[in-house]
Amino acid sequence: MPTAAKEPPTDNAMDVDPATQAPAVVAPLPDDDQMEITSASEDQFHALLRIFYQRLFPFTDFYRWLGYGNPDNGYFAKREWSFTLASDVYIRFQSFAGPEELRTAIVHQCPVKIDIGAVYNLQPKDKKTVLPGAFVAKERELVFDIDLTDYDDVRTCCSAADICRKCWDFMTIAIKILHRALTDDFGFKHLLWVYSGRRGVHCWVSDDRARKLSHEARAAIVSYLSVVSSNAGQDRSTAAVNAPDAGGESEDDIVHGLGGEDSEGEREDSRRAAGGGGNDSAKGEDDSESEDERGDGKKRKRSRRRDLDDEEEEEPPLDSRAPELFHYSLRRAHRVLHKHFRKTVLVEMNSLATRPRYSKILAMVPDADIRTRLDEEWKTAQGSSIDRWKRLLAEMGRSRHCATTERDIMFKFLYPRLDANVSIGINHLLKSPFCVHPKTGKVCVPIDPTRCSDFNPLTVPTLQGIVGELNTNAKQNSDEGAEEDFERTALNAHIQTFRKFLHGIAQETKARLRAEEAAASKRVDMQRLAEKENRRDLTF
Repeated sequence: MPTAAKEPPTDNAMDVDPATQAPAVVAPLPDDDQMEITSASEDQFHALLRIFYQRLFPFTDFYRWLGYGNPDNGYFAKREWSFTLASDVYIRFQSFAGPEELRTAIVHQCPVKIDIGAVYNLQPKDKKTVLPGAFVAKERELVFDIDLTDYDDVRTCCSAADICRKCWDFMTIAIKILHRALTDDFGFKHLLWVYSGRRGVHCWVSDDRARKLSHEARAAIVSYLSVVSSNAGQDRSTAAVNAPDAGGESEDDIVHGLGGEDSEGEREDSRRAAGGGGNDSAKGEDDSESEDERGDGKKRKRSRRRDLDDEEEEEPPLDSRAPELFHYSLRRAHRVLHKHFRKTVLVEMNSLATRPRYSKILAMVPDADIRTRLDEEWKTAQGSSIDRWKRLLAEMGRSRHCATTERDIMFKFLYPRLDANVSIGINHLLKSPFCVHPKTGKVCVPIDPTRCSDFNPLTVPTLQGIVGELNTNAKQNSDEGAEEDFERTALNAHIQTFRKFLHGIAQETKARLRAEEAAASKRVDMQRLAEKENRRDLTF
């Protein structure tokens, strides 16, 4: 079993010398019967990993992605790569001119982890040839990191690094809500969702506008998307609401930014500060669909993104006593949460089954009489989580203090929890897609957001599995030399998902290049016309 890799530092100024890198502390392997752990020995793992890099890793596709159609200006060559080697040596500020150079380095060094960083003003490998301050991060994709450990205060089936199908619902809900917000509210088109290899998901927003966002604009987007925030960087085993005194009985201490205090104007300020150019028509009463979604167009869009349309169903009722100001993006998210709450929280998590569990929900009820009465009742009476939830709703319906409590509980338990530092820092590194997780042996494969409910982290291709398929199928199809190696393995469907994402970027790049060529041709024609006019004037 390979040792756990040290997490890379995120400071732009930190250039680690591999010769003096201290060994990482190896965490004990959890006793996990939900998540399959690779059974390969350390030597076998690295032998399989080398075969994976030699025959299956999509180097050319990575160049298509991270080059963004800019072969002439060295865009790809200015990208930072970092490798974590098996000996816990961590190497930063590497850069490569093209896919073949990248392939040669990775096959030779066989890193157990690959991280991708920012695009700099010069090639990162030349960092030490310039004065301090002259090496500057210029661009990077807008990225998001969502980790199940940030839900440990609300998930009851697993904790820490353990996951199962039940708690994976939290990741499915996060993808649905964030993908819709990023595309509809900010107008982004090219989003790559990737399984982290163990307990979370990453999102790479790759639009040209997203890559050029400033630190302040990224912070504004994170602020816009944040309702419940993780304590990333402090204690990733717990999660806290985005409020100064989380866990109190006040509604304001439970969920930030839902009621009248965080008005539509404030959320719109965050969206516009980030250059949000999405679907403004969504702010109307009929915010679940824009003009091009009505009629035949609506049917076509629903077919294309069936998993993202939980919010297309009828608006769940909000208490008439609730504040009128409830931002359209949160109303849309509320429809997703409302649909999933019963299955995920009440059935799968069984969050009202025991006193330690239901105490967390009762603590969010601002009416002390209801808290006391139901606590005494539930300590002695048996009941399912669904029955107890119905009982709680009936009690809150008679209280003038609980107008928004049902809604707030849903947001507290299910709304995506973001690691803000990962998204805001332009120089922050993030694990590369198609890495192999050294603890689980699973490949970090792309996730189709339109079918995210079908994604099962427990059946993701493993290093052992795909190399075994490669060898077995190669013997059976030895005459089919034109076939790409990955097509013989379970990796095929995931690389096709990646290429679908790349096709969208390529089409937009072609359109941009055609527009630039047309503009350049027009400038030349105008210059020639001006010169002709000048010559005519001189003749006279």
